[in-house]
Amino acid sequence: MKAFIETIKNIFRIEDLRTRILYTLGILLIYRLGSNVVLPGVDPSKLQLLQQRTSEGVLGILDMFSGGAFSNASIFALGIMPYISASIVVQLLGIAVPYFQRLQKEGESGRRKINQITRYLTLIILFVQAPGYLTQIPPEARVLPGTFFTISSVIILTTGTMFVMWLGERITDKGIGNGISLIIMIGIIARLPFATIGEWTARLESQGGGLVAFLLEIVFLFLVFVVSILLVQGTRRIPVQYAKRIVGNKQYGGVRQYIPLKVNAAGVMPIIFAQAIMFLPLTFGQYGGESMSGFVAAFANFTGFWYNFTFALLIVLFTYFYTAITINPTQMAEDMKKNGGFIPGVKPGRKTVEFLDTIMSRITFPGSLFLALVAILPAFAMLAGVTRGFAQFYGGTSLLILVGVVLDTLQQIESHLLMRKYDGLMKSGRIKGRAGGAAAM
Repeated sequence: MKAFIETIKNIFRIEDLRTRILYTLGILLIYRLGSNVVLPGVDPSKLQLLQQRTSEGVLGILDMFSGGAFSNASIFALGIMPYISASIVVQLLGIAVPYFQRLQKEGESGRRKINQITRYLTLIILFVQAPGYLTQIPPEARVLPGTFFTISSVIILTTGTMFVMWLGERITDKGIGNGISLIIMIGIIARLPFATIGEWTARLESQGGGLVAFLLEIVFLFLVFVVSILLVQGTRRIPVQYAKRIVGNKQYGGVRQYIPLKVNAAGVMPIIFAQAIMFLPLTFGQYGGESMSGFVAAFANFTGFWYNFTFALLIVLFTYFYTAITINPTQMAEDMKKNGGFIPGVKPGRKTVEFLDTIMSRITFPGSLFLALVAILPAFAMLAGVTRGFAQFYGGTSLLILVGVVLDTLQQIESHLLMRKYDGLMKSGRIKGRAGGAAAM
């Protein structure tokens, strides 16, 4: 405890770090306040139907990502997900379209151009999603004429999301951590106290299982939390001996050497990407108001087979996709050659590239399956009787993202401390962030 207090004092002794932390907290406070500002022309006392709709299914997950802004008919109701959807499209274009491939190789100027294109695409997505969201607001809650209310609300919702994007960029530039990731995380954390109280109340009711059942749920949640940390961090490096066994090469020396590859190199990004895709049927289904059925209804059922099967499949695919764009075996082989390094028993050049590529392909598969399994745990928790709000903290859309963002932020704080020759946050070793997780956005 004494060491922890001393670490906190060290953090606030560093003026630059102190300023960044306070700036980040201030921006997050602005975001949380804005999440409770209701759209002009909406009576907040008549939103019970909207809040009932967002208490279950995929709408509940969307409400969690927005920190409750969705169910409050807030100016920030659409949250940051339209920007993430746009980022996914742009990254996919970076693989298939030569123009975007050239931009990716142009350094800072190319990055600025890609960011500009992403913002324009976000605007297009917002103009599609905003009218769909307005159909979810009960007619009795609207106090302004129909056409005027629709036009003004679409403009406000679009502006609200763009403002949230700007807040995230300000945190990234002048604060601590990745702004977009922190905004997602703060929305998730905002729901945790209410979800815990709701689960506690449900367990104390008759046939609820009582205190013992609640404690067992907490223990299981702690185990999932530990697994999430291991899954987010992956492994820092793979011994050459094990790597050669993976590719079927039994010839290796007795000296243990390592390859800087991770079992889960993609971090939590596959879950964020997959979740954004899973929101698409709901986005178009919103235009039907309450009459969602068939395909849309199947993908709005949070505990349904097709929803979870598709979600898990997308996570596996996006794990391979994100690993492919973050880990470049050709570049790694060239860097090893330039620095005089080599893998014993493997020829430099093309053979090394093939060796590294084979390893990544084979270790990514079990890592992606495990990531998908943890991501769909909330559905199993709900089937076991856990309330919807609390069950969401058992898996990928909440706990994995929360763990990953916290680790990234703590890693940045520790870097500031070590740079000023202070002790880090952990005596047992440096904190390992995702190094390519959500911070990459």
